[in-house]
Amino acid sequence: MAKAPDLPPAHISAVIEMALSDHTSFGEITAQYGLTPDQVKVLMRTHLKRGSYQAWRKRVRQFSDRREHYK
Repeated sequence: MAKAPDLPPAHISAVIEMALSDHTSFGEITAQYGLTPDQVKVLMRTHLKRGSYQAWRKRVRQFSDRREHYK
């Protein structure tokens, strides 16, 4: 499993906002912050409530089933 990224709080907030957006892919987050999808998932798991994290993962999985290049 990837380790949690060591980022300043402002960057963590920006990454969370990008990850929660349905219009931002993991590729865009990687390009801007250098985080792998696994690192983004660890960051989200660490900073979101359990139910919020699970709802986000479910939504990401559903979108990725419908779109080839989503998250």
